[in-house]
Amino acid sequence: MTKELKIIEQRLLWLSHWMIHHANHVRPKVDGIKIGGHQASSASMVSIMTALYFSALRPEDRVAVKPHASPVFHAIQYLMGNLDRDRMENFRGFGGVQSYPSRTKDVDDVDFSTGSVGLGVAITAFASLVQDYIAAKSWGDDLPMGRMVALVGDAELDEGNIYETLQEGWKNDLRNCWWIIDYNRQSLDGIVREGLFGRVEKIFDAFGWDVVRVKYGALQRAAFAEPGGDKLRDWIDACPNQEYSALTFMGGAVWRKRLMDDLGDQGDVSALLERRSDAELAELMENLGGNCVSTMADTFAAIDHDRPVCFLAYTVKGWGTPIAGHKDNHGGLMNKTQMAAWQTHMGVPEGEEWEPFATVEDPENLRAFLRRVPFFAKGRRRFSDRRVPVPDIAFAAEREISTQAAFGKILDDLSKTDSELAARIVTTSPDVTGTTNLGPWVNRRKLFARRDQADAFIENKIPSTAKWEFTPEGQHIELGIAEMNLMLLLGAAGLSHSLFGKRLIPVGTVYDPFVARGLDALNYACYQDARFLLVGTPSGVTLAPEGGAHQSIGTPLIGMSQDGLAAFEPAFADELAVIMEWAFDYLQRDGRDDPDERTWLRDETGGSVYLRLSTNPIEQPGKRADEAFRRGSVDGAYWLRKPGANAEVVIAYQGAVAPEVISAAGALAETRRDIGVLAVTSADRLNAGWTAAQRARARGNKAAQSHIECLLNELPPHCRLVTVIDGHPATLGWLGAVAGHRTIPLGVEHFGQTGTIGSLYAHYGMDARSIVEKVDGLLPGRAARNPAS
Repeated sequence: MTKELKIIEQRLLWLSHWMIHHANHVRPKVDGIKIGGHQASSASMVSIMTALYFSALRPEDRVAVKPHASPVFHAIQYLMGNLDRDRMENFRGFGGVQSYPSRTKDVDDVDFSTGSVGLGVAITAFASLVQDYIAAKSWGDDLPMGRMVALVGDAELDEGNIYETLQEGWKNDLRNCWWIIDYNRQSLDGIVREGLFGRVEKIFDAFGWDVVRVKYGALQRAAFAEPGGDKLRDWIDACPNQEYSALTFMGGAVWRKRLMDDLGDQGDVSALLERRSDAELAELMENLGGNCVSTMADTFAAIDHDRPVCFLAYTVKGWGTPIAGHKDNHGGLMNKTQMAAWQTHMGVPEGEEWEPFATVEDPENLRAFLRRVPFFAKGRRRFSDRRVPVPDIAFAAEREISTQAAFGKILDDLSKTDSELAARIVTTSPDVTGTTNLGPWVNRRKLFARRDQADAFIENKIPSTAKWEFTPEGQHIELGIAEMNLMLLLGAAGLSHSLFGKRLIPVGTVYDPFVARGLDALNYACYQDARFLLVGTPSGVTLAPEGGAHQSIGTPLIGMSQDGLAAFEPAFADELAVIMEWAFDYLQRDGRDDPDERTWLRDETGGSVYLRLSTNPIEQPGKRADEAFRRGSVDGAYWLRKPGANAEVVIAYQGAVAPEVISAAGALAETRRDIGVLAVTSADRLNAGWTAAQRARARGNKAAQSHIECLLNELPPHCRLVTVIDGHPATLGWLGAVAGHRTIPLGVEHFGQTGTIGSLYAHYGMDARSIVEKVDGLLPGRAARNPAS
């Protein structure tokens, strides 16, 4: 096998680098900017990836590829016939191979999207946890257990989320996870600090990982066995990273001089060096463990357990190319002269640069070998699972209740059923399970652990509202306070149908201001098209006693701007019930991309959902079951108080400020005609539908009308809009542009503070009195009574 692996390695080295060179130096430039592509970072990974994909992996394994090794990944797919030449030639172009592996943009078999460094590494640990979760359930016990593998750039170890993940993995008895570190000791701005490997090993060991250091290749180990080899090894171990990189770039003659200068004429050492030409000496010194395909294959094959393993693979950045070791090679590329010389060195005939089997002496033998590679034996490994039926979700109206409490009750009601939906829901939270109203669900459905763990409070009959029993059948995964971990777990669980062929319905709760703390990982999860329900609660200055650090302002705008995430902020429990019923189905959709001409939203493609909720209990409306209400709650808005034909003012609100708006509307109606109140449940969906309808009209469909246009087009031109939200006023301020109505946007633009809800609403101009005063101050006519009187 070693011979075939070496042939494949050299083919991948050439194809990955030619793809980058073609994009930068052959393909016509349009924008006049560098295309890029990371030749040196790809070269350092090529031996590792050859050994991994063509020797170690099995179809059930999943891999997150280091972003800058994307060209090697695509070269693998091209060699296997899974990627066409047109896309390779269009690397980093529109419709071509993406800069970094993408589940949603690339056509080949990407397991995990990568790009924001550190996140692709971490998600493999959470995918392993999700795999264990599924395998522990009666409906998932036929799942073949695979390894979740991350190919890690050593600079990714600077990312803090790596260490948050290590701790969470330790707490959850992580297994079947490999992290393979490309320890080339060079990053974008320079050389990494000396001795980093020692710190890395200690950290991984502390969290229960096996650490395998892969420092020397087969050539080096053979040389060490020769007389004088021990002195050569000691010199390699003592050589600073920066020196080793510089010597690598300068080549064999400089290597020889430096070794002779440092080691002196010691007879056996001199003989060891003299037995090798300059080229052979350079090859020896660059033959670090991670650049030796046979060493990597043997190292992987030696692992016979399911404990997590960190492979610290020493490599040379730019290995095997003219730019190997150079300090600037991260962003640097071979120029045309260097590439021409390297092409001759690699033996690739002119005109056969794209030929997968160029330079291969026996192509049929290699093709036969590739057909036997286990990892590719079952073809594309992108699975699916049928949609889980969603039962009717009704909510028994209470006089007063908050949306957070209603959320908890809806989940609790589901937990009492034997529905398939309830069986597939998995909840999670970063140490705020009880304070986000997941407690009743957890008490009934228990917490997940691979082994039973008793609750000492229950055993000792100590009263507690939290009956927390850990069991393999449990349906809640408790996390520590690390919002990045929450989003990464939601991302992994939200891909379960595609990764493992078993659908989960992940539900995660977090304090709403800390959505921003996990935003990078949230964006990452959505970019992969993971499906989950994220609940941000409590939210806004309505969380009055907690003060500015716990009061969210900009999260409604995050909900609007985040692709792949439909954001809602209901005010009433019945709205929430309708939205959650719709959401549980929406999470599972994977249909065509054509928009619904009623709303111009592409709902059939599905996506994830974000609920922004509140702990403020408000008076509930009477029972509502009409279709306009149900449809409007999902589409984004409905008339709570339909305006008359001569409406002077319409107040549009979103979320917990509903009572203030209702009170203000009542006061204004005494002096102003035909007042209307628009209940907005999703500014996000209203805005998306509006912009989509505009695009449709621009393409010639003059009849295209979005939901918000249908609602506002009936208003007379002189009508003023007042928008109110416990959040940034820009969330709703755009509504005036829909039909040309002048708009008064109210909301929170500055950090919050402690106080009562009433005092904070008044301070930020969102209480009923402030709304009335704002209208009366800006519009002619008789002033309304003070709603508080």
